[in-house]
Amino acid sequence: MPVRVLIADDHRLFAEALRAILGGDRRIDVVGLAASGNEAVRKAKELEPDVILMDISMPGMDGFEATREILATQSDVQVLMVTGSDARQDVDAARSAGAKGYVTKDKIAADLIGAILNTAA
Repeated sequence: MPVRVLIADDHRLFAEALRAILGGDRRIDVVGLAASGNEAVRKAKELEPDVILMDISMPGMDGFEATREILATQSDVQVLMVTGSDARQDVDAARSAGAKGYVTKDKIAADLIGAILNTAA
């Protein structure tokens, strides 16, 4: 069965590009997109993904808080932070929130599919 992925990123063009990249791999099924932390929490409950690709900076609720809220009720979901920041404090905050991995947007092409599959395993 393919890994069910929810993409949470407020930059629609980036989210659609991720969907296109991941859509070419039969091991991954992108089940939805969320443009805010609040929407990510709602869609995580509704769609029950295996992995959530979570941006840090989003309107309303940021990715750290959304991750904490999702994992408080859905412990079987894995969160992989996908962000433009490689700042040590963001990496630490992501781990503290419960994220299983961290991929910077500049490394997407090389690292993302492997990171998703490793996170889901």
